[in-house]
Amino acid sequence: MQTLASSSSFAQVLDELTLRRAQRGDRAAFAAIYDRFGPACYNLALRILGEPAAAQDIVHEVFVRLLTGLRGYRGEAPFGAWLKRMVSNATIDALRARQRIIDVLDDTLERIGETPEVAQQGVDAWSLLMRMPPRARAVVILHEMEGYTHKELAELFGQSESYSKSILSRALSSLQRQLRGEVGGQHEE
Repeated sequence: MQTLASSSSFAQVLDELTLRRAQRGDRAAFAAIYDRFGPACYNLALRILGEPAAAQDIVHEVFVRLLTGLRGYRGEAPFGAWLKRMVSNATIDALRARQRIIDVLDDTLERIGETPEVAQQGVDAWSLLMRMPPRARAVVILHEMEGYTHKELAELFGQSESYSKSILSRALSSLQRQLRGEVGGQHEE
């Protein structure tokens, strides 16, 4: 579960027998679900959070919740979509917690007159995404890569649809400016 190259995805079909066995507490069936969907959960969390350890923490948290919450799955949506929503919610919760910490650190740095240094990175999509603020990165990844609608993003973030549209528009514009600036040999700050 350490790489983004895994062929596992949320689109896989979970057979009814494995699901029912896991819902009744069968550990082998639950392990089969973890083996099948764990890499997809990790990959999504990694793309949003950008840190392997944090992504592993999210997967662990989601599957611990799944141990007790699996009985609540009613099959109204495909299992993978339901699980993807759990992972998305957990990563957004982690971003919110991080943002509170960052706000405190920023306030502290401003009071003492220091600014954090930004490391220079090469031009590739991943490094450009990682330069973005965490919420902007999450909106870009969830909308552009995972196919979430603005309505779904509004629900996930507890904001209006215009919130995610605005974040996405600014983030994509910023990415384009950075790419143009760096390809031309100039680095935008």
